[in-house]
Amino acid sequence: MLNVLWLQSGGCGGCSMSLLCADTSDFHGLLRQMGVNVLWHPAFSLESGQECLQVLEDCLNGTTVLDALCIEGALLRGPHGSGRFHMLAGTQQSMLHWVERLCAVAHNVLAVGSCAAFGGITAGGLNPTDACGLQYEGDHAGGVLGAAWRSRSGLPVVNVAGCPTHPGWVLETLAALAQGSLGADALDTLARPRFYSDQLVHHACARNEYYEYKASAHKPSDLGCLMENMGCKGTQAHADCNIRLWNGEGSCIRGGYACISCTEPGFEEPGHPFHQTPKVAGIPIGLPTDMHKAWFVALASLSKSATPQRVKLNSLANHLVVAPLIKKTRLK
Repeated sequence: MLNVLWLQSGGCGGCSMSLLCADTSDFHGLLRQMGVNVLWHPAFSLESGQECLQVLEDCLNGTTVLDALCIEGALLRGPHGSGRFHMLAGTQQSMLHWVERLCAVAHNVLAVGSCAAFGGITAGGLNPTDACGLQYEGDHAGGVLGAAWRSRSGLPVVNVAGCPTHPGWVLETLAALAQGSLGADALDTLARPRFYSDQLVHHACARNEYYEYKASAHKPSDLGCLMENMGCKGTQAHADCNIRLWNGEGSCIRGGYACISCTEPGFEEPGHPFHQTPKVAGIPIGLPTDMHKAWFVALASLSKSATPQRVKLNSLANHLVVAPLIKKTRLK
């Protein structure tokens, strides 16, 4: 069994809340089936107080093997590097201190959520708590543990980024560790598991027909593509949100909200309102990750000139107003 210890640091607890939405009627049974044993989790476990502290001590002294340490939330280094903005109750020691000690004995360390991975929302603004990720500060390697740090397995911190994370990303990562199949080649350049970060949110987006014709929404309730006017970064965000649907049926875009690229470092401070698309000379600044601007402009112009009337009308409506034309075909 893979022994997992989960601690929450500076964050909202949203990744744990999301994990509770895993698509199963027996969450603990699923973990057992995967070969995962949760030593302690602040929301799932019955132990508290001294019982919880004993679990931590057992991990530190080797009585219990710590296979995977999961940290949710950014690490608060302030004030002045002391970490005393976040103390672990009953210990007179900072969470920063506990995490550093536990990372030293853990076979694998997971940063669950973009706060733990890169700093995220917790590190936004003036960042008075001096919050950062375990091994990243924004997109710069370093963080609390340092760029060169490696766990006992030889891996860096595994950044299961997202705000919040999809329960499938967390469970699949733990399952891969339990099976011994998560190696360095399974992580991308930001140490995110490639099984979800090799995809883009744009992939399988229900609005792709509107994107192809550049038939754009003008207000939140419109059915059209959200990229041109509504701030959607789905063509730049690394995640499989529209392939691996949330709760089996939804995603931010399917719910009418633009993708804000929450799996990427620095998403929390885009430099503009989330619902607006910054442009230069009418051209969005944030283009698809691997498309040259000149090609995008040329293709956008061609696409708009070829947009079917049906797509134009539907893109500016809050429901389907014109259905696809029914015509006789030679399909067999």
